[in-house]
Amino acid sequence: MRLRTLLQAGAIATTLTLPAGARELTIVARAGPFQDPLQQVFVAPFEQANGLHIDQQSWTGGLDQIEERVGWGTPWDLVQVSAAELQPGCDLGLFEKLDWNAIGGRDHYLPQGVSDCGVGAFMRSIVLTWDRDKFAGTPTWGDFWDVAKYPGKRGLKRDVKTNLEIALLADGVAPGDVYGTLRSGDGLDRGFRKLDQLKPYLVWWQSDADATKIIGSGEVLMSSAPNDRVAAADRVEQRHFGIQWSGSLYTVDSWAIVAGSPNYTEATRFLAFAGNPALEAKLLPLIAYGPMAKGANDKLPPELQAVSPTTPANLQNALQIDEAFWRDNYAKLSQRFEDWLKR
Repeated sequence: MRLRTLLQAGAIATTLTLPAGARELTIVARAGPFQDPLQQVFVAPFEQANGLHIDQQSWTGGLDQIEERVGWGTPWDLVQVSAAELQPGCDLGLFEKLDWNAIGGRDHYLPQGVSDCGVGAFMRSIVLTWDRDKFAGTPTWGDFWDVAKYPGKRGLKRDVKTNLEIALLADGVAPGDVYGTLRSGDGLDRGFRKLDQLKPYLVWWQSDADATKIIGSGEVLMSSAPNDRVAAADRVEQRHFGIQWSGSLYTVDSWAIVAGSPNYTEATRFLAFAGNPALEAKLLPLIAYGPMAKGANDKLPPELQAVSPTTPANLQNALQIDEAFWRDNYAKLSQRFEDWLKR
């Protein structure tokens, strides 16, 4: 019987004092740049407010790691999961269903961050970027393909995922029609034909850091890039990189509670605490991940709202990456992409 069942039965006091012999709340986030902001903005204030210690760990992702840790006695409680992991993990019973009433209700959050097993931690986007010191104006994906009008190399991630979407956007497909087009008979061919046009001018990036590096070095005139890397280059390196939000592709990372967690109640209270809009607004100055609690962006100054993926203006013509499409098609399309690269 899980801890929350005992709580509901009145067998254990509903306080943040852990039962004798119980382990401390464990929060597991992706290894990388989110770890320090997570500690500073959410974990340390929660510890201070509640007089307890959180064991903050890192992981590299993959549902196989979750599968190894589910059940009573799991060493993990709350885990940051990608959009590609959340729904399959929920369907497999790897995550607990959330008590939405205990964390503010579904309407407290942007709809993109609401599901049975997960609540949005942040939104991140792939955007079109360029060096404003070298290129005046605000290019679109259509301009990205127009090498006659805007000569120079272009940068794209060496992966079929997102590039087919970008190709169709550049070919005039509306964001809301992209995945319908990709699922149609000619949609995939259309995307690859569009990539053919740009192939001689492409420089491929693989790591997030490389995306902005090739812009800063002048190796490419424009590139796709994660929005947080662009914002970090501007903030830390004093670059003047621009962001085109129209036609951006976004994804949401979520918090999920591992099935069998003995700290379900404590994890839920952390989620309620972290979902405070005023607290979420403190994340973006450290890393440009879009807050998911409604009203959080309103607490930011205009210059930070400009780099948040979740402001209404920046979301207006954005496209959510369809993880269901890629679950069904990634293996075969990745092979087709690799074959295309060799031609």
